[in-house]
Amino acid sequence: MKALIVDDDLALVDVIDFTLRRAGFTTVFAHDGESALSRWESESPDLVVLDWNLPRLSGLEVCRRIRAQGDTPIIILSVRGEEDDVVRGLETGADDYIVKPFSPRQLVARAEALLRRAKVAPHSAEPISVGELTLDASRAQVVVAGGSPIKLTRLESRLLEILMLNQSQVLSTDTLIDHIWGPAGGDRTMVKQVVYRIRKKIESDPANPRFIETVGGVGYSLKKNI
Repeated sequence: MKALIVDDDLALVDVIDFTLRRAGFTTVFAHDGESALSRWESESPDLVVLDWNLPRLSGLEVCRRIRAQGDTPIIILSVRGEEDDVVRGLETGADDYIVKPFSPRQLVARAEALLRRAKVAPHSAEPISVGELTLDASRAQVVVAGGSPIKLTRLESRLLEILMLNQSQVLSTDTLIDHIWGPAGGDRTMVKQVVYRIRKKIESDPANPRFIETVGGVGYSLKKNI
């Protein structure tokens, strides 16, 4: 597996490089946003480890441009740990978000979990229909009440898929984390934000959702009467 490491902190790049190579990765590097895009195009990496704050082009913009062209798994690294920052990272199409400082073992575990998920085919080869919702997991898009297809991110598609396959059952947040990222990745804030983004796309009034119900202290459920 090949990882593209993008960071202008050369000392940190050395640490990430050593960590990933010990885990069996080959590595390539970029130290600014524009060269990151060039290296992504020329090297076709299996994974991108991407710092938020980069010269010439921000990490978020690099993430956005990569996601517009491909589905390479992306982990954003950032000193920004507020919920709004995590939201911005996920909204640009990142698959995971790790706040600095972090342990090398954590990075490896989350990278390996993402790559395992990326290799797994969608659970449902055919579209799933539940009430007014029809999800095509292979295309990562959903149709609401016969309307136009709505594009989902990979994370949104995985979360909506497991809820639809378990309609009316309450799924714990930990179950959703395991399904989307694997046990080594993700957290409750990230699940909350993925749910929030799905609601913005499929609900006429996201503040009063008709489809995805929050079950306080437990997790989420797709409502039975949709």
